[in-house]
Amino acid sequence: MTSPKTKAGSGKKPAAAPFSSAKSTKAKKNPLFESAPKNFGIGQDICPKADLTRFRQKVILHQRLKVPPAIAQFAHTLDKNAATQLFKLLNKYRPGSKQEKARLTETAAAVVENKKDETKKPLFVKYGLNHIVALIEAKKASPVVIAHDVDPIELVVFLSALCREMGVPYVIVKGKARLGTVVHKKTAAVLALQDVKSEDQRELTTLINQRRQWGGGLRGNKSTQMIRKRAKAAGQTISAASIGKL
Repeated sequence: MTSPKTKAGSGKKPAAAPFSSAKSTKAKKNPLFESAPKNFGIGQDICPKADLTRFRQKVILHQRLKVPPAIAQFAHTLDKNAATQLFKLLNKYRPGSKQEKARLTETAAAVVENKKDETKKPLFVKYGLNHIVALIEAKKASPVVIAHDVDPIELVVFLSALCREMGVPYVIVKGKARLGTVVHKKTAAVLALQDVKSEDQRELTTLINQRRQWGGGLRGNKSTQMIRKRAKAAGQTISAASIGKL
């Protein structure tokens, strides 16, 4: 596209043509200094240090605030060895096994032929919040296994009180995903067994021992030292355990 012509004798320059095909001049790169953009993916360059003040403040706040037992019990889960034994026991009663599928096939065939089903229903793990609540209310669940990381916590926070009221043993373990693997799901908030075999009954009773206590209320270093100075000035002796209760 040609630029518009100007009148002779006028000192004005013609306007530049839009979308002109003028070649853009690129700056020459120095071959001695090559650009190497960083990759912050997994196993790549180390990420720069970020400001984590707000996260630290949140952690400290959770330590200072007193938490009622109904919520604090989810921070006191079953220890590692006991949890391993419990999951070994639960895996013995996993639903969806080949034996269970064969039993259901035989039952369906018996219904079609109008015969009475004489096969004994096997014992396996129950799941589903509504189903387990119904089992607890009927006093048929023993024990109830609750995950500690259910979100929102209100979904399962009432289960411990319901279990105590109905006299049903319960235990809190780490990981809803770990519970989900038992019943072939991604996650499971709560599991339960209706009954176990006689050889597993003794092992089950040793695993269930749940405590109720308040959580949080941990004082900082400055607050602890101040209380110790006051106690020393008053001629009293105070221990670290009693400081946390003040």
